[in-house]
Amino acid sequence: MSKTVIGKRIVVIKRAVYTAVFTALVFVATVFIVVSTPATRGFFNLGETMIYTTALLTLDPLVSFIAGGAGSALADIYLGYAHYAPGTFVIKGVEGLLVVLLVRFFRRFTRRWRLFLVLMNILVSSLILAYGVLLYSGVTYLEIYGNTIEVNVPVYFWALLATVLALVIPWLGLRVDPHTGFHALALLVAGLEMVSGYFLYQTLYLRYNVYTAATEIPVNIGQALIGLIVALPLTKTLRGMGVGFGR
Repeated sequence: MSKTVIGKRIVVIKRAVYTAVFTALVFVATVFIVVSTPATRGFFNLGETMIYTTALLTLDPLVSFIAGGAGSALADIYLGYAHYAPGTFVIKGVEGLLVVLLVRFFRRFTRRWRLFLVLMNILVSSLILAYGVLLYSGVTYLEIYGNTIEVNVPVYFWALLATVLALVIPWLGLRVDPHTGFHALALLVAGLEMVSGYFLYQTLYLRYNVYTAATEIPVNIGQALIGLIVALPLTKTLRGMGVGFGR
């Protein structure tokens, strides 16, 4: 057997092992802490922490897609939220895949990376501002453990959030290192995909009205931001310890 064939088989075996291990980690992270959202029959979880960590550590699109999608969908079924499993498989799988593709794409900008990072972050922050103002500002109603709470979300909340993101992510890239800035940006964009994906799934497939589906937007945004906050330092620490599978 030639060295080339052996090398290819080793790669296949490694990918299979990584897929199994990270799928299990995503599953565990998702079921570890569960806060239900009665209005949408959904729940808050920490799955993004492992989906993002998987993507940043492996930089493998197939491993990230399967681990993110299958691990999260299996958690939905296990916890009694099987009605979300089909959508979750696609939404969370694409979320992990998107992180890998964006990180690879951002690597092309080695010369003018500072300008590119700032411009891309302004674009993403503007999308978050528009998303919040159009879909989740003004008087809305949240259901927490059967109790309905009226909440007024002012426009300036979204303006403040967008401004903070517009300042923090370039700082990570310009003051810490470009990879950290681009990784944060990739996670932020992937998080927007997840938030939008569930909103569309709830309105188009589960047939919730727009206002009911919108009650889960801040929950999903919280998941994405917590995932970003945990995954960035965790990945950096693990790579510093020599743990890393991506190129």
